[in-house]
Amino acid sequence: MTFLIIFLCIAGLVLMITWGKINPFLAFLIVSIAAGLLLGIPFNKVIASVQFGIGDTLGSLVIIIALGAMLGKLVADSGAAQKIASVMMKAFGVKYIQWALVVTGFIIGIPLFYGVGFVLMIPLIFSVVYQYKLPAVYIGLPMLAALSVTFGFLPPHPSPTALVVQFHANMGLTLIYGLIIAIPAIIIAGPLFSRTLKNIHSVPLETFHGTSLPEDRLPGTVSSFLSALLPVVLLMIATLVANFVSPATSFGKVVSFLAEPAVVMLISLSVATYTLGIKQGSSIKSVMSTYAESVKDIAMILLIIGSSGALKQVLTDSGISQEIAAQLNHVNIHPLILAWLIAAIIRICVGSATVAGLTTAGILAPLILQGHVNPNLMVLSIGAGSLAFSHVNDSGFWMFKEYFNVSIKDTIRSWTMMETIISLVGLAGVLILNIFV
Repeated sequence: MTFLIIFLCIAGLVLMITWGKINPFLAFLIVSIAAGLLLGIPFNKVIASVQFGIGDTLGSLVIIIALGAMLGKLVADSGAAQKIASVMMKAFGVKYIQWALVVTGFIIGIPLFYGVGFVLMIPLIFSVVYQYKLPAVYIGLPMLAALSVTFGFLPPHPSPTALVVQFHANMGLTLIYGLIIAIPAIIIAGPLFSRTLKNIHSVPLETFHGTSLPEDRLPGTVSSFLSALLPVVLLMIATLVANFVSPATSFGKVVSFLAEPAVVMLISLSVATYTLGIKQGSSIKSVMSTYAESVKDIAMILLIIGSSGALKQVLTDSGISQEIAAQLNHVNIHPLILAWLIAAIIRICVGSATVAGLTTAGILAPLILQGHVNPNLMVLSIGAGSLAFSHVNDSGFWMFKEYFNVSIKDTIRSWTMMETIISLVGLAGVLILNIFV
């Protein structure tokens, strides 16, 4: 009976978001309360469970995600992203123009949220298409593959960051493993796969041609690259150093403090405030205004993540999570494959990669806490599954279709297949890493 209740709640969540067009935050909230009551949590304790779940989930995430949004907004508004793109184009030349876009998308995708990165990169893609008279989908898809991989696999993006916290994984190790998997996923789903798409007819709409800052107003090359990549560099250095230093020593304690993702993001934002703000002639007031605007963009993301934590907490407090974990122990499927499969199914039904990842985490959290699988790899497996088969219920699908002005058939053939290839390569990479770690 309990499993039937869980199935009905998940099905209800999916239907509310897809068919009913209910906001995911409200859908999670309603389903969490209904699940708590149906699973036997007393009336006077259901709301407390929901509130605790939201607070517990957001408590360790708000700082990281908010600071990440501020950094991304500054990188975009200051012209640093444009500068990075310009430098990469000059470095690779026309012959390897696809690879220039791939590397640019990857670098810019690390600090920027996917939607922001998508819109920001579209003018660059179209300018290359018109300047060199190349097929738009063939040129643009590799860059979007790089953006998608960073969004699904790598902290400090919301979903992987939330999964790291829920599974008590190591942010630095997850990032390192994610980078290892990201490279082949981008290459296969981007430049290699796009070779089969040269014949797709695409005439990008004039409406979507963006404006760019003049060259003399752009920040320097070093400042642009340093500001965008500093969170990754600091996390990797701190993680590597921590492996050679005892945490009991004074130096070890300092390293552990500096390795905290919130501290890393705060340091990175402080550096960027100077290099991309004050140094460029912007006042502190205008930089702070940029940061305030950035937080508005992530308010709903934070609410969705928090409400997913409510469902997880209800499942935990009712005791059903432990029952699910016990039953999954007897399922003859590797936990990493099971996680990918559940995330992929929810993604196909709901359309949102973030919702798919967080819902899967709530279901499988007890399995991770029992130590049956590497939590860092579980984050990546769920991240890979949450990208599978993007179709008509995903906003990214429609953004690609409308910006590139292609048919639904060609969107499925290009965009949907690209996302699915990333998902499958990601799973393969996780399983290979699992052999060695």
